[in-house]
Amino acid sequence: MTKLLLIRHATTNSVGKRLSGRTPGVHLNEEGQAQASALGARLSGLKISAIYTSPLERTMQTAEAIAQHHKLKPIINEAFLELNFGEWTNLPFEELNGNAQFRQFNTFRSVAQIPGGEMMLEAQTRFVAGLQKLCEKHPHETVAVVSHSDLIKAAVAYYAGIHLDMFQRLEISPASVSLIEVYDETARIMVINDTGALPV
Repeated sequence: MTKLLLIRHATTNSVGKRLSGRTPGVHLNEEGQAQASALGARLSGLKISAIYTSPLERTMQTAEAIAQHHKLKPIINEAFLELNFGEWTNLPFEELNGNAQFRQFNTFRSVAQIPGGEMMLEAQTRFVAGLQKLCEKHPHETVAVVSHSDLIKAAVAYYAGIHLDMFQRLEISPASVSLIEVYDETARIMVINDTGALPV
């Protein structure tokens, strides 16, 4: 059995405002830096064998905040890169919400095509395949994967047997942790979207 800590990067100035996607140069803001620091402290008592991260700056910064407590160097893994949002990359949500294709993407996620981008099914396959390789590499260990909201939702949905068209019912907040135990014959979802405090 391998324990997977699926961690969303901490907040940036774009969260909730723009669809950053794979836009380079999106860094944690002041609030995000505080979130990442607190997250690192929260996870400091765990025995983490390795930390993997998407190659984008906001995930790497979050991974570094965790790694410093474990004397580890984050490992960049392209399998955990953000969904390719194609022509929607870096557009404000205010503009996207009026787009019929974007609305379909959020209601019929399993088949909707992003203009010039990646299908959610393709991204889910990429991400889960990456996780399964980690399970083979790290049996009986705990590994952290710092990635992005939609990819983590897709992984939780996969292991829970939830259809992709329902995955928007899952919430994955900035700097949140979801814990999945993966066995040879099954998986157990132990924690989803833990931020250290109950929402009010």
